Amino acid sequence: MKRIRTTRDSARRELFARLELRYRAGEYEEVEATARALAAAPRSARRKRPLSGWQARTLATGVAVAHGRGAEVLGELETLIAELEPVNAEVHVLRLVVRNNRTAVLVGLERYGEAETEALGVLREITRLAHVTPLWKLELSALENLAGALCGQGRFEEAEEIARGNLPRAEEPSLAPLHATLVRSLNGQGRYEEALSEARGRTPHRSRKDSGRLDLVTAEALHGLGRRDEAEDVARRALADCEHHLHPAHPRIREARVLLARVTGSEPGA
Repeated sequence: MKRIRTTRDSARRELFARLELRYRAGEYEEVEATARALAAAPRSARRKRPLSGWQARTLATGVAVAHGRGAEVLGELETLIAELEPVNAEVHVLRLVVRNNRTAVLVGLERYGEAETEALGVLREITRLAHVTPLWKLELSALENLAGALCGQGRFEEAEEIARGNLPRAEEPSLAPLHATLVRSLNGQGRYEEALSEARGRTPHRSRKDSGRLDLVTAEALHGLGRRDEAEDVARRALADCEHHLHPAHPRIREARVLLARVTGSEPGA
């Protein structure tokens, strides 16, 4: 029995590893559909703890958040958090992943205080698990969410400290969002020349979920410097990139439209 169970676990890990690679390649719709089909598949009555089902639902909801449908799946994320009982390290990590995805949704919904609290809670749990399993990628994602929540509250210096302090150890897929957050934090402090230099000084690999992100903060820096024509061009590029690659409900599309309106003076009071 032990050998059979180990074989099943190995096959499960290989399956989800393949789905993770497809997710990183930007196949959001296909990966979510596959994950939801796996979650809905009947399971053996002997399997009291549906680990595969939980893992599939974690992946499906995470892909939905990356695509921009976070508000749509927020209730599902909260239900999944309640269901995931951390009886072992693997389930505990799944719960932290779901909590981190919920944090990202809260940031997108501009519920920054709640997002900050949740991000800090996730980071505390990661510290407790550090001796069991390496979680640095999840930690960097949680830190990026925390920095986003701080930016939303106007605490740009704190956000800069987080982003700048963790960029040296960041690898893909954490590098691009942390880099963009650093630029955003500099914009928030009115340090536009520095922000523009930072934005153009690195060219991290960009995944589909990062569409428009760097262009958006670059356009903000250009606008802050009074270079309106350039800012308009980059803002339009950011909006087009977001609309092409992300779900219409993605918060970044709204941000790009608001910025473009501000740059072009097409909003009241501009």
